[in-house]
Amino acid sequence: MTTDPKLPAENGCAAPVQPAHAQTGTAATLLDPPSSAPVAQAHSGLQLWLHRASVFLFVLISAVAGVLLVILPWTPEWTDNYLLLSFPWLRTLVSSGFFRGLCSGLGLLDIWIGFWEALHYHEHQ
Repeated sequence: MTTDPKLPAENGCAAPVQPAHAQTGTAATLLDPPSSAPVAQAHSGLQLWLHRASVFLFVLISAVAGVLLVILPWTPEWTDNYLLLSFPWLRTLVSSGFFRGLCSGLGLLDIWIGFWEALHYHEHQ
């Protein structure tokens, strides 16, 4: 013999009656919008690629600027250019070995910072 859960039990106690929406979820959960998990994953993926691109560009710019600062002060174009012709005192300063070495040292430092950033790159998960 089967009993209907909506009818009182045989021993006189009422059986718990569950409404129809309790089996499939509450009305509030049925009206909630779908979760935004795919949107969050796409957003984090975009942030990851933007972070990768920014690190790559930083390393590239640091390396190129560093190489230019190491090599350029020791070439004739460093002192024989149009900008320095009208300022002889600046041309004397720029052509000194100390200033050229200082620029080359900054170039080496720039290269080191770029490679240090590339070697210590890690992705946040």
